[in-house]
Amino acid sequence: MDAKKETHRKEDAIRVLGKASKLLAARGKKVVEVDLKKTELTEDEILKLVLGPTGNLRAPTLLVGKKMIVGFNEEMYESVFA
Repeated sequence: MDAKKETHRKEDAIRVLGKASKLLAARGKKVVEVDLKKTELTEDEILKLVLGPTGNLRAPTLLVGKKMIVGFNEEMYESVFA
Protein backbone atom coordinates (compact mmCIF):
# COMPACT_ATOMS: atom_id res chain seq x y z
CA MET A 1 0.00 0.00 0.00
CA ASP A 2 1.17 3.50 -0.68
CA ALA A 3 0.18 5.73 2.24
CA LYS A 4 1.22 8.78 0.25
CA LYS A 5 -1.13 8.11 -2.66
CA GLU A 6 -4.05 6.53 -0.80
CA THR A 7 -5.45 7.40 2.59
CA HIS A 8 -5.36 4.62 5.13
CA ARG A 9 -7.17 5.10 8.39
CA LYS A 10 -6.94 3.65 11.88
CA GLU A 11 -8.44 0.31 10.84
CA ASP A 12 -5.77 -0.16 8.16
CA ALA A 13 -3.02 0.68 10.64
CA ILE A 14 -4.35 -1.87 13.13
CA ARG A 15 -4.51 -4.50 10.38
CA VAL A 16 -0.89 -3.89 9.36
CA LEU A 17 0.26 -3.76 13.00
CA GLY A 18 -1.29 -7.21 13.45
CA LYS A 19 1.14 -8.59 10.86
CA ALA A 20 4.20 -7.07 12.56
CA SER A 21 6.16 -8.04 15.64
CA LYS A 22 8.34 -4.91 15.69
CA LEU A 23 7.58 -1.24 14.99
CA LEU A 24 10.14 1.35 14.00
CA ALA A 25 8.64 4.84 13.90
CA ALA A 26 10.63 7.92 12.91
CA ARG A 27 9.73 11.54 13.50
CA GLY A 28 12.60 13.70 12.32
CA LYS A 29 15.81 12.48 13.97
CA LYS A 30 13.99 10.57 16.70
CA VAL A 31 13.33 6.86 16.15
CA VAL A 32 11.07 4.85 18.46
CA GLU A 33 11.48 1.08 18.42
CA VAL A 34 8.66 -1.01 19.88
CA ASP A 35 8.52 -4.79 20.33
CA LEU A 36 4.82 -5.25 19.60
CA LYS A 37 4.74 -8.69 21.26
CA LYS A 38 6.15 -7.47 24.59
CA THR A 39 5.18 -3.80 24.76
CA GLU A 40 3.26 -2.24 27.61
CA LEU A 41 2.10 0.61 25.36
CA THR A 42 -1.62 0.92 24.83
CA GLU A 43 -3.17 0.66 21.37
CA ASP A 44 -3.76 4.43 21.42
CA GLU A 45 -0.08 5.11 22.23
CA ILE A 46 1.03 2.89 19.35
CA LEU A 47 -1.46 4.51 16.97
CA LYS A 48 -0.03 7.94 17.85
CA LEU A 49 3.28 6.70 16.44
CA VAL A 50 1.82 5.50 13.13
CA LEU A 51 -1.01 7.95 12.41
CA GLY A 52 -0.53 11.55 11.36
CA PRO A 53 -2.51 14.59 12.54
CA THR A 54 -5.28 13.89 10.02
CA GLY A 55 -5.78 10.36 11.34
CA ASN A 56 -4.25 8.73 8.27
CA LEU A 57 -1.38 6.28 8.24
CA ARG A 58 1.87 8.25 8.05
CA ALA A 59 3.97 8.01 4.89
CA PRO A 60 6.14 6.26 4.12
CA THR A 61 4.95 3.09 5.80
CA LEU A 62 6.61 -0.22 4.97
CA LEU A 63 6.05 -3.76 6.13
CA VAL A 64 9.36 -5.58 5.77
CA GLY A 65 9.06 -9.13 7.01
CA LYS A 66 7.71 -8.72 10.54
CA LYS A 67 8.90 -5.09 10.87
CA MET A 68 6.55 -2.16 10.36
CA ILE A 69 8.55 0.93 9.45
CA VAL A 70 6.85 4.32 9.66
CA GLY A 71 8.28 7.68 8.69
CA PHE A 72 11.65 8.46 7.20
CA ASN A 73 14.99 8.49 8.96
CA GLU A 74 18.08 7.74 6.88
CA GLU A 75 19.94 5.97 9.70
CA MET A 76 16.90 3.82 10.48
CA TYR A 77 16.60 2.79 6.81
CA GLU A 78 20.31 1.98 6.64
CA SER A 79 20.04 -0.28 9.70
CA VAL A 80 17.00 -2.11 8.30
CA PHE A 81 18.19 -2.49 4.71
CA ALA A 82 21.96 -2.93 5.24
